[in-house]
Amino acid sequence: MLTAECSVLFMRIIAGKFRSRPLRSLQGAELRPTSDRLRETLFNVLTAARAMEGTVWLDLFAGTGAVGIEALSRGARKVYFAEAARKSVDLIGQNLRSLKIESGFQILQQDAVAAVGKITEALDICFLDPPYKMEEQYEKVLAALAKSSVLHENSVVIAEHSKHFDPKERYGRLERFRKLVQGDAVLSFYRLSNSAAINADER
Repeated sequence: MLTAECSVLFMRIIAGKFRSRPLRSLQGAELRPTSDRLRETLFNVLTAARAMEGTVWLDLFAGTGAVGIEALSRGARKVYFAEAARKSVDLIGQNLRSLKIESGFQILQQDAVAAVGKITEALDICFLDPPYKMEEQYEKVLAALAKSSVLHENSVVIAEHSKHFDPKERYGRLERFRKLVQGDAVLSFYRLSNSAAINADER
């Protein structure tokens, strides 16, 4: 359960089946949810390149679950939410229940690298958003994804990070093909180096 001393804040779902419905976050908890504006930008980029219907997602460092729930709202077939913190796992569950979402997801209470190793289903989109101060997690998680068998030639991996930190251009088979800056936040887009899912002229 969430502690009473944490103030409840609200975000909103941008589009799809649950458009404009509220999602809970917590003030004072160690959460830095992806802002509504940045989440909208993320999905604008993704939906310009592919349909969201039927996609399979992995939402790493899921926090409030806002990114994965946005994907479900837009027609994703399944979302894996990976989050190590019990308080955040409870929050994801509350947000899903508030929307009466009962299927199409799995919550993994474990660290991101372990979650990558546990999943066997092919992923279309993977989003990771570690706490900005945990810069070492980008190396660990992106390297684990590059070595895994869950990515295919059209998979896209997106890392949200601070503008003051720049992940590497390449982690094994994963290569960055786009970087989008919005305020203090940056979205780095990666794909397998032989993928042609999104045109190179989007760099």
